[in-house]
Amino acid sequence: MDGASLLKQYALGQRNFASSNLLETDLIAAELSGIDLSHSDLRQCRLGRANFSHADFRGADLSEALLWGTDLTESHLDRAILRETDLTGAKLNRAQLSGAYLAKASLCGVNLAGANLAGAMLFDADLSASDDRRTDLGGANLQQADLSYINLGGACLHNANLDRAKLTRAHHGHSIQDLLFVTDFSGASLRECDLSYADLGGVNFQNADLTGADLTGTLLTDADLRGATMPDGSIHR
Repeated sequence: MDGASLLKQYALGQRNFASSNLLETDLIAAELSGIDLSHSDLRQCRLGRANFSHADFRGADLSEALLWGTDLTESHLDRAILRETDLTGAKLNRAQLSGAYLAKASLCGVNLAGANLAGAMLFDADLSASDDRRTDLGGANLQQADLSYINLGGACLHNANLDRAKLTRAHHGHSIQDLLFVTDFSGASLRECDLSYADLGGVNFQNADLTGADLTGTLLTDADLRGATMPDGSIHR
């Protein structure tokens, strides 16, 4: 199916396009709210600035697709493949991404507030700010997610749940954008989180829960740990 056919059928009221082959399709700025593209092949598609709010992408392959500025509010991307996908500036607030594969994805300036990323793979993903807007993961569920080697880049993870998540060798970037904001884990739950060998210097951990966290080789120079529960259960003053 090509983009023109999909848009025509959508305009006629069809919403079920599950398992479609849309490889390299151009749907820039398309209005496709509520569409079902579950298990579809969307590799290298150009979907920038499109409206996919409340859409179903469960199990879809969006590898290397362009979704900059795309509205994916409350969309379903459980177990979707987003390898090296460009989501810069996208809206993913309250989206479902459990088990999604986001290795090397660009999440710069993305709004993921309240999103569910339980068990997601974000290996070497980029959370840097974009156009003076920080990546927002406030209140997100990242339980058991793999964020190894991730560029935190001043992201907001206030009140996020990272219990048993893996942030081995997580780090800050060194670009001007990365230095605009302080990475914020304030109030976050990081119980039994693997933070080994991560560079978390200057990070805000105020009132965070680090009970049982692995801080082997972790750099915490100038980190704000006021009120944080440390791995041994003590409260940092």
